[in-house]
Amino acid sequence: MTNGNGSAEADRTLKAKHRAMWAQGDYPSLAAEVISELGPVLVEACGVRSGQRVLDVGAGTGNAAIPAALAGAEVVASDLTPELFEAGRRVAEERGARLTWQEADAEALPFGDAEFDTVLSCVGVMFAPHHQRAADELVRVCRPGGTIGLLSWTPQGFIGRMFATLKPYAPPPPPGAQPPPLWGDEDHARALLGDRVTDVRAERRTVRVDRFATPEMFRDYFKERYGPTITVYKNIAGDPDRVAALDRDLVALARDADLGTGQGGTVMDWEYLLLTARRAG
Repeated sequence: MTNGNGSAEADRTLKAKHRAMWAQGDYPSLAAEVISELGPVLVEACGVRSGQRVLDVGAGTGNAAIPAALAGAEVVASDLTPELFEAGRRVAEERGARLTWQEADAEALPFGDAEFDTVLSCVGVMFAPHHQRAADELVRVCRPGGTIGLLSWTPQGFIGRMFATLKPYAPPPPPGAQPPPLWGDEDHARALLGDRVTDVRAERRTVRVDRFATPEMFRDYFKERYGPTITVYKNIAGDPDRVAALDRDLVALARDADLGTGQGGTVMDWEYLLLTARRAG
């Protein structure tokens, strides 16, 4: 996966930072309160059914893995940040879902070739820094004729725009790391998977987010709970002017996205790409 000891050490350091980023804040509450419906959407699109062996890559708290298990599949929920599993296990127990939780790097999955009938990822694998490595692993562990399903935030959608808003305040990305929302660009995702898949279906959809009374509440919620946002604020913590500027920019982002439905509160549609494909061979 890497060349030489220095490169290997740099990769370990990068992955440790990623793990720490997602372990901070409270991503489990965000996944449950804001985007819980996305997992079932992906599971349905992949046609998950009883008797299948399913791998969820970047599973987090199991937004897709738990619905897949409830559909009767034998599910492995894998993630680089096992700190997220505790909340996932609680939800699985409450809902009567049985599945396996396993720490795993999306760029070096600890599974055999062609081991799974369905390999899916719900806003998870998109955060692996090296997109081609991660895509190669998704294909490798899926059996020929099996399904690969991905749900990713788009660059032009709200979360893609949020990452663009954060970028000027963030530390420079490591060499070779690619922006997560690129996975939500259909051409990019197709290129990553290449001719190793067939029957590609891609559709841009939105999820309605209406839990924030004001744009300020959205900003504060993400400052407290979302690892990437917390990391950026830590980067500029010593500069009150930049903190204030980012505060304003995130409020402006949410205000611009508000649909103004007249229902009260801030109502937004966050765009994502839903892509499914069949492993060739």
